Amino acid sequence: MNDTELLKSVEAEKNPEIPNLFPGDSVSVHYKIKEGDRERIQEFKGIVLYTRGSGNNASFTVRRVASNGIGVERTFLYNSPRIAKVVVERHNKVRRARLYYLRERTGKSARLKQRF
Repeated sequence: MNDTELLKSVEAEKNPEIPNLFPGDSVSVHYKIKEGDRERIQEFKGIVLYTRGSGNNASFTVRRVASNGIGVERTFLYNSPRIAKVVVERHNKVRRARLYYLRERTGKSARLKQRF
């Protein structure tokens, strides 16, 4: 058994509920949260800042602005079984792969134009 076969046997399968995501996409991530013995689904809506990695450790980071203008970023694994589904609400037009500049922006300057 060579190295590539060994790596593929250890690797988790990709979650089929996650579509191809690109930086600038407005998404709604439905995430399973366990509280005690109950499990519920919580929604996290925001803009994909970046995607990174490949294989088992591939992830994407979503940013949203919570109450009082506080920005919240959350990173999700592509292979996570905790993600119930990801809905792409709109594709936005961006010219770079990492949208770190959105962290400093608020209001109208933080808006992105829609890609058709």
